[in-house]
Amino acid sequence: MADRITQKTMQSAPLGNGNSDTRPGSTLRGIPVVTSGQKYAHEAGFKAIKDGVKQRGDRGVAPRGDKPKWLRAKMPAGAKFSAVKKTVREGRLSTVCEESKCPNIGECWNAGTATIMVMGSVCTRACQFCSVDTGNPKGWLDHEEPENTAIAVESMGLKYIVLTSVDRDDLADGGAAHYAACVRAIKRRTPETAVEALTPDFSGNTDQVAKVLDSGLEVFAQNVETVERLTHPVRDPRAGYRQTLDVLQFAKQHRPDVLTKTSLMLGLGETDEEILKTLDDLAEIGCDIVTFGQYLRPTVNHLPVERYVTPDEFLAYREAGLKRGFLEVVSGPLVRSSYRAERVLEKNNVGFDAAAAS
Repeated sequence: MADRITQKTMQSAPLGNGNSDTRPGSTLRGIPVVTSGQKYAHEAGFKAIKDGVKQRGDRGVAPRGDKPKWLRAKMPAGAKFSAVKKTVREGRLSTVCEESKCPNIGECWNAGTATIMVMGSVCTRACQFCSVDTGNPKGWLDHEEPENTAIAVESMGLKYIVLTSVDRDDLADGGAAHYAACVRAIKRRTPETAVEALTPDFSGNTDQVAKVLDSGLEVFAQNVETVERLTHPVRDPRAGYRQTLDVLQFAKQHRPDVLTKTSLMLGLGETDEEILKTLDDLAEIGCDIVTFGQYLRPTVNHLPVERYVTPDEFLAYREAGLKRGFLEVVSGPLVRSSYRAERVLEKNNVGFDAAAAS
Protein backbone atom coordinates (compact mmCIF):
# COMPACT_ATOMS: atom_id res chain seq x y z
CA MET A 1 0.00 0.00 0.00
CA ALA A 2 1.08 3.60 -0.46
CA ASP A 3 1.70 4.23 3.25
CA ARG A 4 3.77 1.07 3.53
CA ILE A 5 6.00 2.17 0.69
CA THR A 6 6.70 5.51 2.32
CA GLN A 7 8.02 3.76 5.39
CA LYS A 8 11.00 2.73 3.27
CA THR A 9 11.22 5.45 0.64
CA MET A 10 10.58 9.18 0.52
CA GLN A 11 8.43 9.98 -2.52
CA SER A 12 7.76 13.32 -4.17
CA ALA A 13 4.09 14.30 -4.41
CA PRO A 14 3.45 16.94 -7.08
CA LEU A 15 -0.07 18.35 -7.21
CA GLY A 16 -0.79 18.15 -10.91
CA ASN A 17 1.31 21.13 -11.93
CA GLY A 18 3.72 19.30 -14.21
CA ASN A 19 6.75 20.53 -12.28
CA SER A 20 7.66 17.50 -10.19
CA ASP A 21 11.29 16.64 -9.62
CA THR A 22 12.70 14.16 -12.14
CA ARG A 23 16.32 14.20 -11.06
CA PRO A 24 18.04 10.85 -10.58
CA GLY A 25 17.36 9.25 -7.19
CA SER A 26 19.29 10.61 -4.22
CA THR A 27 19.01 10.24 -0.48
CA LEU A 28 17.54 12.34 2.29
CA ARG A 29 19.01 11.57 5.71
CA GLY A 30 20.12 8.27 4.33
CA ILE A 31 16.64 7.32 3.03
CA PRO A 32 16.36 6.73 -0.76
CA VAL A 33 14.34 9.37 -2.60
CA VAL A 34 12.19 7.97 -5.38
CA THR A 35 11.58 10.61 -8.02
CA SER A 36 8.90 10.70 -10.69
CA GLY A 37 9.50 8.21 -13.49
CA GLN A 38 12.08 6.24 -11.52
CA LYS A 39 11.86 2.51 -10.88
CA TYR A 40 11.82 1.39 -7.26
CA ALA A 41 11.50 -1.85 -5.29
CA HIS A 42 8.10 -2.41 -3.67
CA GLU A 43 8.27 -4.15 -0.31
CA ALA A 44 6.06 -6.95 -1.67
CA GLY A 45 8.96 -8.01 -3.90
CA PHE A 46 8.28 -6.48 -7.32
CA LYS A 47 9.46 -3.42 -9.24
CA ALA A 48 7.30 -0.38 -9.99
CA ILE A 49 7.65 3.01 -11.68
CA LYS A 50 6.88 6.08 -9.58
CA ASP A 51 3.97 8.09 -11.03
CA GLY A 52 3.39 5.47 -13.72
CA VAL A 53 5.38 6.87 -16.66
CA LYS A 54 9.13 6.48 -17.19
CA GLN A 55 11.31 9.56 -17.27
CA ARG A 56 11.34 11.07 -20.75
CA GLY A 57 12.58 14.30 -22.25
CA ASP A 58 10.32 14.72 -25.28
CA ARG A 59 7.41 16.40 -23.51
CA GLY A 60 8.98 19.63 -22.32
CA VAL A 61 9.67 20.82 -18.82
CA ALA A 62 6.33 22.44 -17.96
CA PRO A 63 2.72 22.63 -19.16
CA ARG A 64 1.82 25.32 -21.65
CA GLY A 65 1.22 28.63 -19.88
CA ASP A 66 -0.07 29.28 -16.40
CA LYS A 67 -3.17 27.55 -15.11
CA PRO A 68 -6.22 29.86 -15.13
CA LYS A 69 -7.72 31.06 -11.86
CA TRP A 70 -10.69 28.70 -12.02
CA LEU A 71 -8.30 25.75 -11.56
CA ARG A 72 -6.89 26.94 -8.26
CA ALA A 73 -7.62 24.63 -5.32
CA LYS A 74 -6.98 25.19 -1.64
CA MET A 75 -4.08 23.43 0.03
CA PRO A 76 -5.29 20.37 1.96
CA ALA A 77 -5.48 21.01 5.71
CA GLY A 78 -7.87 20.96 8.64
CA ALA A 79 -9.08 18.67 11.40
CA LYS A 80 -11.42 16.60 9.23
CA PHE A 81 -8.71 16.23 6.60
CA SER A 82 -6.36 14.90 9.26
CA ALA A 83 -9.02 12.52 10.60
CA VAL A 84 -9.67 10.98 7.19
CA LYS A 85 -5.93 10.68 6.60
CA LYS A 86 -5.57 8.90 9.95
CA THR A 87 -8.37 6.47 9.08
CA VAL A 88 -6.82 5.70 5.71
CA ARG A 89 -3.39 5.09 7.25
CA GLU A 90 -4.65 2.92 10.09
CA GLY A 91 -6.62 0.80 7.64
CA ARG A 92 -3.57 0.40 5.38
CA LEU A 93 -5.68 1.71 2.50
CA SER A 94 -4.80 3.47 -0.72
CA THR A 95 -6.91 6.34 -2.04
CA VAL A 96 -7.17 7.58 -5.59
CA CYS A 97 -7.25 11.05 -4.01
CA GLU A 98 -3.55 10.70 -3.17
CA GLU A 99 -2.35 8.37 -5.90
CA SER A 100 -3.82 10.47 -8.73
CA LYS A 101 -2.84 13.78 -7.08
CA CYS A 102 -6.44 14.97 -7.19
CA PRO A 103 -6.81 18.75 -6.76
CA ASN A 104 -10.00 18.23 -4.72
CA ILE A 105 -8.42 16.19 -1.93
CA GLY A 106 -8.70 19.01 0.60
CA GLU A 107 -12.38 19.68 -0.10
CA CYS A 108 -13.40 16.02 -0.12
CA TRP A 109 -11.41 14.92 2.92
CA ASN A 110 -12.61 17.91 4.91
CA ALA A 111 -16.14 16.81 4.02
CA GLY A 112 -15.30 13.40 5.51
CA THR A 113 -15.27 11.55 2.18
CA ALA A 114 -12.57 9.72 0.27
CA THR A 115 -12.38 7.46 -2.76
CA ILE A 116 -10.74 4.23 -1.68
CA MET A 117 -8.51 2.46 -4.19
CA VAL A 118 -8.46 -1.30 -3.70
CA MET A 119 -6.05 -3.99 -4.90
CA GLY A 120 -3.00 -1.94 -4.00
CA SER A 121 -1.47 1.22 -5.40
CA VAL A 122 0.49 -0.25 -8.33
CA CYS A 123 -1.25 -0.64 -11.70
CA THR A 124 -0.27 -3.09 -14.42
CA ARG A 125 -1.10 -0.52 -17.08
CA ALA A 126 0.67 2.70 -17.98
CA CYS A 127 -1.85 5.23 -19.24
CA GLN A 128 -0.10 8.42 -20.29
CA PHE A 129 -2.37 10.72 -18.26
CA CYS A 130 -2.29 8.84 -14.96
CA SER A 131 0.12 9.25 -12.04
CA VAL A 132 -0.62 5.95 -10.31
CA ASP A 133 2.55 3.86 -10.04
CA THR A 134 3.00 1.17 -12.72
CA GLY A 135 4.42 -2.33 -12.33
CA ASN A 136 3.64 -6.03 -12.17
CA PRO A 137 2.50 -7.01 -8.66
CA LYS A 138 2.82 -10.69 -9.66
CA GLY A 139 -0.39 -11.73 -7.96
CA TRP A 140 0.19 -9.86 -4.69
CA LEU A 141 -2.97 -8.86 -2.82
CA ASP A 142 -3.72 -7.69 0.70
CA HIS A 143 -6.34 -10.23 1.76
CA GLU A 144 -7.26 -8.13 4.78
CA GLU A 145 -8.21 -5.24 2.52
CA PRO A 146 -11.95 -6.03 2.13
CA GLU A 147 -12.52 -5.99 5.89
CA ASN A 148 -10.20 -3.03 6.45
CA THR A 149 -12.08 -1.11 3.77
CA ALA A 150 -15.42 -1.89 5.40
CA ILE A 151 -14.11 -0.82 8.81
CA ALA A 152 -12.88 2.49 7.36
CA VAL A 153 -16.24 3.18 5.71
CA GLU A 154 -18.01 2.41 8.98
CA SER A 155 -15.67 4.57 11.06
CA MET A 156 -16.14 7.55 8.74
CA GLY A 157 -19.92 7.13 8.92
CA LEU A 158 -20.25 7.27 5.15
CA LYS A 159 -23.63 6.98 3.44
CA TYR A 160 -21.96 6.85 0.01
CA ILE A 161 -18.57 5.43 -0.88
CA VAL A 162 -16.70 5.25 -4.18
CA LEU A 163 -14.40 2.27 -4.60
CA THR A 164 -11.93 2.37 -7.43
CA SER A 165 -8.89 0.26 -8.21
CA VAL A 166 -5.78 -0.17 -10.23
CA ASP A 167 -5.85 -2.53 -13.21
CA ARG A 168 -4.61 -5.97 -12.23
CA ASP A 169 -3.91 -7.80 -15.46
CA ASP A 170 -1.55 -10.04 -13.48
CA LEU A 171 -4.52 -11.71 -11.78
CA ALA A 172 -6.46 -14.45 -13.56
CA ASP A 173 -9.80 -12.71 -12.98
CA GLY A 174 -8.42 -9.18 -13.12
CA GLY A 175 -9.19 -8.86 -9.42
CA ALA A 176 -12.96 -9.18 -9.84
CA ALA A 177 -13.39 -11.55 -6.88
CA HIS A 178 -11.35 -9.29 -4.59
CA TYR A 179 -13.26 -6.22 -5.74
CA ALA A 180 -16.58 -7.95 -5.12
CA ALA A 181 -15.38 -9.05 -1.69
CA CYS A 182 -14.70 -5.41 -0.78
CA VAL A 183 -18.24 -4.40 -1.76
CA ARG A 184 -19.80 -7.30 0.16
CA ALA A 185 -17.71 -6.51 3.25
CA ILE A 186 -18.99 -2.92 3.22
CA LYS A 187 -22.57 -4.09 2.83
CA ARG A 188 -22.23 -6.51 5.74
CA ARG A 189 -21.04 -3.78 8.11
CA THR A 190 -23.07 -0.86 6.80
CA PRO A 191 -25.87 -2.14 4.54
CA GLU A 192 -27.29 1.38 4.28
CA THR A 193 -24.12 2.67 2.61
CA ALA A 194 -24.48 3.13 -1.15
CA VAL A 195 -21.47 1.83 -3.10
CA GLU A 196 -20.19 3.15 -6.40
CA ALA A 197 -17.58 0.98 -8.08
CA LEU A 198 -15.23 2.65 -10.56
CA THR A 199 -13.72 -0.53 -11.96
CA PRO A 200 -11.07 -1.73 -14.39
CA ASP A 201 -12.35 -2.95 -17.76
CA PHE A 202 -11.37 -6.56 -16.89
CA SER A 203 -10.14 -6.80 -20.50
CA GLY A 204 -13.76 -6.90 -21.59
CA ASN A 205 -14.46 -10.22 -19.82
CA THR A 206 -18.18 -10.03 -19.02
CA ASP A 207 -18.06 -12.89 -16.49
CA GLN A 208 -15.67 -10.82 -14.38
CA VAL A 209 -17.75 -7.68 -14.85
CA ALA A 210 -20.85 -9.60 -13.74
CA LYS A 211 -19.05 -10.78 -10.60
CA VAL A 212 -18.61 -7.16 -9.51
CA LEU A 213 -22.09 -6.10 -10.64
CA ASP A 214 -23.68 -8.84 -8.53
CA SER A 215 -21.84 -7.89 -5.33
CA GLY A 216 -24.48 -5.43 -4.12
CA LEU A 217 -23.38 -2.08 -5.52
CA GLU A 218 -25.64 0.76 -6.62
CA VAL A 219 -23.48 2.47 -9.28
CA PHE A 220 -21.09 0.86 -11.78
CA ALA A 221 -18.52 3.14 -13.43
CA GLN A 222 -15.93 2.47 -16.11
CA ASN A 223 -14.20 5.49 -17.64
CA VAL A 224 -13.90 6.02 -21.36
CA GLU A 225 -11.39 8.80 -20.45
CA THR A 226 -11.19 10.52 -23.83
CA VAL A 227 -12.62 10.59 -27.35
CA GLU A 228 -12.08 7.63 -29.66
CA ARG A 229 -9.33 9.26 -31.77
CA LEU A 230 -7.20 10.02 -28.72
CA THR A 231 -7.71 6.71 -26.90
CA HIS A 232 -4.21 5.77 -27.94
CA PRO A 233 -1.77 7.22 -26.93
CA VAL A 234 -3.78 8.60 -23.95
CA ARG A 235 -4.70 5.16 -22.61
CA ASP A 236 -2.68 1.99 -22.26
CA PRO A 237 -2.78 -0.23 -25.40
CA ARG A 238 -4.73 -2.87 -23.43
CA ALA A 239 -7.57 -0.39 -22.88
CA GLY A 240 -9.95 0.61 -25.63
CA TYR A 241 -12.77 2.99 -26.47
CA ARG A 242 -15.06 0.28 -27.80
CA GLN A 243 -14.03 -2.11 -25.03
CA THR A 244 -15.18 0.41 -22.41
CA LEU A 245 -18.45 1.01 -24.23
CA ASP A 246 -19.06 -2.74 -24.42
CA VAL A 247 -18.43 -3.11 -20.67
CA LEU A 248 -20.85 -0.30 -19.86
CA GLN A 249 -23.47 -1.71 -22.22
CA PHE A 250 -23.16 -5.17 -20.68
CA ALA A 251 -23.46 -3.69 -17.19
CA LYS A 252 -26.74 -1.98 -18.03
CA GLN A 253 -28.13 -5.09 -19.71
CA HIS A 254 -27.02 -7.44 -16.92
CA ARG A 255 -28.24 -5.22 -14.06
CA PRO A 256 -30.74 -2.63 -15.32
CA ASP A 257 -31.28 -1.55 -11.69
CA VAL A 258 -27.64 -0.44 -11.34
CA LEU A 259 -26.73 3.05 -12.57
CA THR A 260 -23.88 3.19 -15.10
CA LYS A 261 -21.41 6.04 -15.23
CA THR A 262 -18.37 7.16 -17.21
CA SER A 263 -15.96 10.10 -17.33
CA LEU A 264 -13.98 12.10 -19.86
CA MET A 265 -10.97 14.38 -19.41
CA LEU A 266 -10.92 17.44 -21.64
CA GLY A 267 -7.93 19.46 -22.78
CA LEU A 268 -6.00 16.70 -24.55
CA GLY A 269 -6.68 17.92 -28.09
CA GLU A 270 -10.24 16.72 -28.64
CA THR A 271 -12.69 18.71 -30.78
CA ASP A 272 -16.26 19.70 -29.99
CA GLU A 273 -17.48 17.35 -32.71
CA GLU A 274 -15.62 14.45 -31.10
CA ILE A 275 -17.03 15.25 -27.66
CA LEU A 276 -20.58 15.28 -29.04
CA LYS A 277 -19.94 12.02 -30.93
CA THR A 278 -18.78 10.42 -27.67
CA LEU A 279 -21.97 11.59 -25.97
CA ASP A 280 -23.97 10.04 -28.80
CA ASP A 281 -22.12 6.74 -28.42
CA LEU A 282 -22.68 6.70 -24.65
CA ALA A 283 -26.37 7.55 -25.02
CA GLU A 284 -26.78 4.74 -27.53
CA ILE A 285 -25.56 2.09 -25.04
CA GLY A 286 -27.77 3.41 -22.24
CA CYS A 287 -25.14 4.98 -19.99
CA ASP A 288 -26.86 6.94 -17.21
CA ILE A 289 -24.27 9.46 -15.95
CA VAL A 290 -21.36 11.27 -17.61
CA THR A 291 -18.77 13.53 -15.99
CA PHE A 292 -16.44 16.02 -17.69
CA GLY A 293 -13.30 17.49 -16.10
CA GLN A 294 -10.10 19.29 -17.07
CA TYR A 295 -7.02 17.16 -17.67
CA LEU A 296 -4.16 18.37 -15.49
CA ARG A 297 -0.67 17.13 -16.23
CA PRO A 298 0.64 15.21 -13.18
CA THR A 299 4.36 15.37 -14.07
CA VAL A 300 6.59 16.48 -16.93
CA ASN A 301 6.70 12.85 -18.12
CA HIS A 302 2.96 12.80 -18.80
CA LEU A 303 1.01 14.16 -21.75
CA PRO A 304 0.97 17.96 -21.96
CA VAL A 305 -2.21 20.01 -21.58
CA GLU A 306 -3.36 21.16 -25.03
CA ARG A 307 -5.96 23.65 -23.78
CA TYR A 308 -7.71 24.84 -20.65
CA VAL A 309 -11.46 24.46 -21.11
CA THR A 310 -13.47 27.40 -19.73
CA PRO A 311 -16.31 27.02 -17.21
CA ASP A 312 -18.77 28.23 -19.85
CA GLU A 313 -17.61 25.52 -22.24
CA PHE A 314 -18.06 22.90 -19.54
CA LEU A 315 -21.63 24.10 -18.98
CA ALA A 316 -22.29 23.89 -22.72
CA TYR A 317 -21.10 20.26 -22.79
CA ARG A 318 -23.38 19.54 -19.83
CA GLU A 319 -26.37 20.98 -21.68
CA ALA A 320 -25.49 18.93 -24.76
CA GLY A 321 -25.46 15.79 -22.63
CA LEU A 322 -28.73 16.54 -20.88
CA LYS A 323 -30.40 17.07 -24.27
CA ARG A 324 -29.33 13.52 -25.15
CA GLY A 325 -31.25 12.14 -22.20
CA PHE A 326 -28.57 11.34 -19.64
CA LEU A 327 -29.79 11.19 -16.06
CA GLU A 328 -27.08 13.69 -15.13
CA VAL A 329 -23.99 15.26 -16.69
CA VAL A 330 -21.55 16.63 -14.13
CA SER A 331 -19.25 19.07 -15.87
CA GLY A 332 -16.66 21.52 -14.55
CA PRO A 333 -12.93 22.27 -14.53
CA LEU A 334 -12.15 20.44 -11.27
CA VAL A 335 -14.66 17.62 -11.72
CA ARG A 336 -13.28 14.11 -11.38
CA SER A 337 -15.26 10.90 -11.83
CA SER A 338 -15.86 10.47 -8.10
CA TYR A 339 -16.11 14.18 -7.18
CA ARG A 340 -19.22 14.86 -5.05
CA ALA A 341 -20.51 11.52 -6.35
CA GLU A 342 -23.14 11.29 -3.63
CA ARG A 343 -24.73 14.51 -4.95
CA VAL A 344 -25.00 13.53 -8.60
CA LEU A 345 -28.72 12.75 -8.48
CA GLU A 346 -29.52 16.26 -7.24
CA LYS A 347 -29.43 17.14 -10.95
CA ASN A 348 -27.79 20.53 -10.38
CA ASN A 349 -24.25 19.84 -11.64
CA VAL A 350 -23.35 18.86 -8.02
CA GLY A 351 -23.85 22.44 -6.91
CA PHE A 352 -21.66 24.15 -9.50
CA ASP A 353 -24.63 25.94 -11.09
CA ALA A 354 -25.70 27.47 -7.79
CA ALA A 355 -22.13 28.50 -7.00
CA ALA A 356 -21.76 30.20 -10.36
CA ALA A 357 -24.98 32.14 -9.84
CA SER A 358 -24.03 33.41 -6.38
